[in-house]
Amino acid sequence: MRQINRQSGISTLGIVAVLALVGFFALCAIRMTPPYFEFLSVKRIISNIALEPETQNLSNREIRRRIETIFHSNQIYGLEASEVGIIRKRGVTYIDARYEVRLPLLWRIDAIMRFDDLLYPLGASKPIPEIPEK
Repeated sequence: MRQINRQSGISTLGIVAVLALVGFFALCAIRMTPPYFEFLSVKRIISNIALEPETQNLSNREIRRRIETIFHSNQIYGLEASEVGIIRKRGVTYIDARYEVRLPLLWRIDAIMRFDDLLYPLGASKPIPEIPEK
């Protein structure tokens, strides 16, 4: 009697499922990369403005105008300079550039990217999570 060797492996349906998953994650990476690199630019810009000594003496309008000029020259489109908050509290000025990006991925599936680490006190090189109450 002849014994038939049984082969095991991935089926055609399994290959299609794996390719669909790989394709979806590739689509996510392709769509999410530009907003992420724009966030890195915004973070660098806000950090540099917060560190500049002459920013301490500027009014809110002058700080916002400076941010708008730099955003325009660096082609930042995900965040408007008017959306950046400049808060003066207890003698300290904070630049609040936290924002989120919503982008369509596929049909009714959207991605939301939140960039929460963009709150800088003037003179500090690192962001803070929240404005202190005290």
